[in-house]
Amino acid sequence: MQDKVQQLKDFQPESGFFIGIDSDGCAFDSMELKHKECFCPNFIKHFGLQAVSKYARETWDFVNLYSKTRGYNRFRAVLVALDLLRDRPEVRERKVDIPKMQGLREWVQRESKLGNPALEAELQRNPDPDLQLAYQWSEGVNQSVEEIVFNLPPFPHLPPGLQKLQGQADVIVVSQTPLEALKREWEEHGIDKYTRLIAGQEMGTKTEHIALAADGKYPADHILMIGDAPGDLRAAQANQALFYPIIPGQEEFSWQRFFEEGLDRFLKGSYQGTYAEQLAAEFDSSLPEKPDWR
Repeated sequence: MQDKVQQLKDFQPESGFFIGIDSDGCAFDSMELKHKECFCPNFIKHFGLQAVSKYARETWDFVNLYSKTRGYNRFRAVLVALDLLRDRPEVRERKVDIPKMQGLREWVQRESKLGNPALEAELQRNPDPDLQLAYQWSEGVNQSVEEIVFNLPPFPHLPPGLQKLQGQADVIVVSQTPLEALKREWEEHGIDKYTRLIAGQEMGTKTEHIALAADGKYPADHILMIGDAPGDLRAAQANQALFYPIIPGQEEFSWQRFFEEGLDRFLKGSYQGTYAEQLAAEFDSSLPEKPDWR
């Protein structure tokens, strides 16, 4: 794991600009497929939510697809979804015991590299039942993703756009998806060759990815994060970097606008200020904070 993190630390500029691109839901139209066919069925199975499966599915989708927690790390998302589900009147009426997962809650608070390798190492030191359950769920998700998620091309404007970026900006993948899945998906469609590095959950948070790879190596206004989730925006803000939103439900338009308009502004120094603020406001209004059932 340390060797992977070292790749970020050792990253050196080959151009004057840096662009980090998220993968799921941003480069690939994969969020709906992964969450509805891989994450959520395993969520119901492993956490014993069969008696409230309808509400579990609705809650999981809200947390991970249709709200400001979209794009959360999977282990953080589990805790948010379980807490929301436990609070639903329909679930309380059915007297279903929703796991509190205190062991997972404590691990998430002290660990930044929230992936299966770090969890597996933690289990060797601390065989907590909550951590074992979370690990089994996460392994089940990974197996489902491997079996189900393929033949899923990137958004149409991305491959020619990445080609256009060659020589203009250093591009890396900044994601909380496991590294193995990222490499498989980017290699499957031949777009990994346009990136200098692929960073997954094993290499830390998105904020850490940008900080290690770009901070102090490029001027802040020469660093851009492209993403589809509020966590991507926060990662950019934490590094005083710029942010371009791929708006959920408007992905094709967002990518087209970036390569026809946003990229030139970024490279010519007219991105910061009013333009960036307008994009951020548009993005913020696209995702609600609270679910309808509240």
